[in-house]
Amino acid sequence: MGLLILEYALVLVLVAALAVPAGRWLACVFTGERHWGVERLSYRALGIDPSERMGWVRYGLALLLSNAAMMALGYLFLRLQGVLPWNGLGNPAQAPDLAFNTAASFITNTNWQAYAGEASLSNGTQMVVITFLMFAGAAAGLAAGGAFIRGLSRAGSEDLGNYWVDLIRVLWRVMLPVCLVLALVHVWQGVPQTLASQATATTLEGARQQIIIGPVASLETIKHIGTNGGGFYNTNAAHPFENPTPLTNLLHILSMLLIPAALTVTLGTMLKSKRQGWVLFSAFLVMFIGFLAMVYSAEQAGNPLLTQAGADQSITATQPGGNMEGKEMRFGIADTALFVSTTTAATTGSVNAMHDSLTPLGGFVPLAQMMLNCVFGGKGVGFVNLIQYAILTVFLVGMMIGRTPEFLGKKIEAREIKLVMLSMLAHAAAILGFTALACLWPDTGASLGNHGPHGFSEVLYAYASGTANNGSAFAGFNANTPYFNTTIGLAMLIGRYLTLLPLLALAGSLAAKKRVAAGPGTFPTATPLFMGLLVFVVLVVGGLTFLPALALGPVVEQLQMTAGHLYP
Repeated sequence: MGLLILEYALVLVLVAALAVPAGRWLACVFTGERHWGVERLSYRALGIDPSERMGWVRYGLALLLSNAAMMALGYLFLRLQGVLPWNGLGNPAQAPDLAFNTAASFITNTNWQAYAGEASLSNGTQMVVITFLMFAGAAAGLAAGGAFIRGLSRAGSEDLGNYWVDLIRVLWRVMLPVCLVLALVHVWQGVPQTLASQATATTLEGARQQIIIGPVASLETIKHIGTNGGGFYNTNAAHPFENPTPLTNLLHILSMLLIPAALTVTLGTMLKSKRQGWVLFSAFLVMFIGFLAMVYSAEQAGNPLLTQAGADQSITATQPGGNMEGKEMRFGIADTALFVSTTTAATTGSVNAMHDSLTPLGGFVPLAQMMLNCVFGGKGVGFVNLIQYAILTVFLVGMMIGRTPEFLGKKIEAREIKLVMLSMLAHAAAILGFTALACLWPDTGASLGNHGPHGFSEVLYAYASGTANNGSAFAGFNANTPYFNTTIGLAMLIGRYLTLLPLLALAGSLAAKKRVAAGPGTFPTATPLFMGLLVFVVLVVGGLTFLPALALGPVVEQLQMTAGHLYP
């Protein structure tokens, strides 16, 4: 146990240490006046005026329309895959509903895959569609996060910056250089990087074996740096080509948490309030540690029914070392628990174990983190979601003390609270509404791998993953049907744009406000007390919204497991 705590502590210390230089660099990216030569060439090629200033409407439209164009382009390539080059295995085009789902998934930074990557996509579409949209979706989210922080830092202005400048700077100054270095490290560790589609090997028994290969290392880097998820192979980061060593496993975890954690430092730097940034980082950390402890304890305890079966029948099918079903044996329960917590906290979706095989309480954790969508969160969006909870917190505190609430020197009024609630309600409505419709859909039962509450959890997980732009799957659930491809695709689009656009409007509203001097009734937000209240509000609001649905899935399944109830 001591070594386990030391390992977890070391990872979190590394995250905090790396967040400082990364956060300061992001602040330079979002505030710098000078443009690099390659950026000026990009502006010229795209016909962009880098001096244009955008309000939230113009900024949001630029983001929305550019993403729509790239999604349409991705859909077109997926539908034409059968006649495009770099398709050595002759993979056919994706069906219309699957191509829609895939294009929506990768432009929204979700990377949900209703297909097996190595069997469905060619090397050409893996690069031109999947990897390209991984960069584009992540850069758009991070640009929006930078614009939101810029709005908080300004007063009496409707200017959120220039979307195109933010997007291109994020690509050239952050995503591309970091991914290039990490890709080389992955290649050094044994991750394939080639345009060849397959290799033939002779096994120890003398048989010939076909091994699917391709540009895996380049996809792996943006997959985690961009909190994208997805995988070149169907088993994702449990595949030895995607995650061959303990070092790559650690790099995956650090990559997922790096930029979400760094944005708290970026906020503190741009607002000239380092304490405020660290308070928000601490809120992230407290929630993350709590969920990590929960999933590790549940998996280490295992399933008491299997232990009892071993005791009664004198067999060895017990779980003395915890629940090892679905775990990657190289990493075990401890590193799997850390990966499970990280990938759903950072809304990445990469997995090194099968979440469907988690204990009920262990499966509760990824579901809860995606529903809250602010435990670190993805590129820019998770941080923005935490800020909306911070605004809700100061509003509630202001109501309790009878004073107009203030946040970062700006008065929080009815317009801001309406925008916050619109974003929250869109997120909750997509998860719960689509889950309810799926439970009524007559063909849903044919897609389920399990009956009872676990089957309900599989459906709930699919829509929570899609709406939170996470992309991980509970497995045991066939989502590759026209109904689920379409509805999960719509959930991804709602979860991305109907939650992000109101928060850009919120940033524009706060940027236009004048600063007010702190008074005797001002509640300070750069304190441990505020951090504790913020975490409390996140958990209470999230619990009131989603606990009834969770009670029908993992909660009742856990209770029935302890009571000895089995589902044949």
